[in-house]
Amino acid sequence: MTNKWNIKKILKEVGIAAVTIFILSNIISYVRKPTLDSNQLPTQTFKLIDGTTYTPQVGKPLLIHFWATWCHVCSLEASNIQSASKKYEVLTIAVQSGSIENIRAQMKKEGVTFRVVEDPQGELAEHFKVSAYPTDFIYNAQGKLQSTDVGYTTTAGLLARMKLAE
Repeated sequence: MTNKWNIKKILKEVGIAAVTIFILSNIISYVRKPTLDSNQLPTQTFKLIDGTTYTPQVGKPLLIHFWATWCHVCSLEASNIQSASKKYEVLTIAVQSGSIENIRAQMKKEGVTFRVVEDPQGELAEHFKVSAYPTDFIYNAQGKLQSTDVGYTTTAGLLARMKLAE
């Protein structure tokens, strides 16, 4: 009996592998997501690496994205976060990523311009109970935590979750 590989069989195998990876990554994200003490939008003012400040406001959805310059998955996801930041409020937190110059160099390399807070000691990450990168928190327009994701998220996935948070 001959086992011939044809394009239809290859596409079927690739499709099965893609669905399996998608399911497994969602299970891993669910298991690894942090449980916060409060589901309310933080009201503190954040100092950004460009010297300005940012205070989250109720009334529109907000994505808080934890990342690090040394995180390869974060680099892969950077353009997705950039795309979301063009349409929605996005605050990113660079955790234990070296100097501000190092963070800026990484952003330039990735071609991104989103808001960034430096978290040199990981204090904000600890407050949000982040233990893996990247981690995303999406707050809805009423200021309530709507979803948490750990690991790579596509642009379409981010935009869909932000749309649901409106």
